[in-house]
Amino acid sequence: MTALLDLFEAHLLVTDLTAAVDFYRDVVGLRLAYVTPAHDAAFMWIGETREAMLGLWAAGPAPLRVTSHTAFRITAADVMAAPLMLRATGITPLDFSGRPTDAPVVLAWMPAAAVYFRDPDGNLLEFIAMLPERPRPELGVLPWRMWEFMHQPAAAHAS
Repeated sequence: MTALLDLFEAHLLVTDLTAAVDFYRDVVGLRLAYVTPAHDAAFMWIGETREAMLGLWAAGPAPLRVTSHTAFRITAADVMAAPLMLRATGITPLDFSGRPTDAPVVLAWMPAAAVYFRDPDGNLLEFIAMLPERPRPELGVLPWRMWEFMHQPAAAHAS
């Protein structure tokens, strides 16, 4: 069997290709790689050029919609700043349960900090950063503030 190195490409269906390209460029921060009008699709670079990409395919309006989930790895500092940045662009940051939030959640089994949000087509997007602490699967998903409190030095809890 071939050893996989990384995920190179993912694809999402969108109702308006131009609006989707604008969203993924202006809100998510991806760079346009290529547009193929013949197939009504656009490809966006994730990170460095030629490292990974997201394909956006125009499906047009339809009464039955399918949504997908895509996670983008960013720095922990950027995950912390994501709720404020998303709100500044008119996007509601969400927690793991889909509720509006002002702070990341921690997926303790990894552990990783994450903030979720939706694109104009309802696809669930995630900004995620791995954390250096040991995995704690028994904790499930918890608010960042709780994780942060649990990982403060013992002296900080006493004051």
